[in-house]
Amino acid sequence: MTKRPAFQFYPGDWLGSQRVSLLTLEEEGAYLRLLASCWQHGSIPSEPNMIARLIGKGASTTLATTLATMFQPHPFNPALLVHDRLERERDKQDAWAEKSREGGRKSAEKRQNLKGGSTTVQPPLEGCLPNGSNQKATLLLQSTSTNTSSKEEVGVEFPANLKSADFGAAWESYLAYRKSSRLKSLAPASIQAQLRNLSEMGHDEAIEAIHQSIANGWQGIFPPKLKKPAPAKAKEVDLSW
Repeated sequence: MTKRPAFQFYPGDWLGSQRVSLLTLEEEGAYLRLLASCWQHGSIPSEPNMIARLIGKGASTTLATTLATMFQPHPFNPALLVHDRLERERDKQDAWAEKSREGGRKSAEKRQNLKGGSTTVQPPLEGCLPNGSNQKATLLLQSTSTNTSSKEEVGVEFPANLKSADFGAAWESYLAYRKSSRLKSLAPASIQAQLRNLSEMGHDEAIEAIHQSIANGWQGIFPPKLKKPAPAKAKEVDLSW
């Protein structure tokens, strides 16, 4: 278990909790000490004598027994108690940390790909267009020569999961759209990065993403906006302290 130094504490939630309001001032102060210990260690003992020791200040076992009802049994260890609100706070922090790590990893990969991406032109892909003939998936790129404004055709190698007639047709539509919109020509490294991103989306979502970009007049290609299913009615959980 990753130890985290703090958790979100909203005064409105605390003051609005009926359970807390029914505590005496002594019980409320002792309860706060137990919550701090539970957050620090992940649980507290279920034995009243041990709870009284955690509270300190000469707390009685009667007080400890009362406050034990504010906690829940540990799912795997009957000798321990946990707190639902703290567990939810812990899960939220873990989820945020994981999301941040994943975002940092993907950002680093994209920077690395853009910085060290290969400009080697791959052989043209055959057999990917809907008419069944051995046509090439090509992209018109501006020549890098300063002495000419001519264009050259450069072959594009699709990732394995995108080698299909449907994706080939969608990609050709995207190229035609960029050309008709007079958008800036894509460099080979940019093409490879876009195809990697499309490959990560999966075959069907990649095609939908291309159609979405064309329909909305976007320069880039972004994951499709999927319709969110109606959320199932969740079991009501007491969010109070």
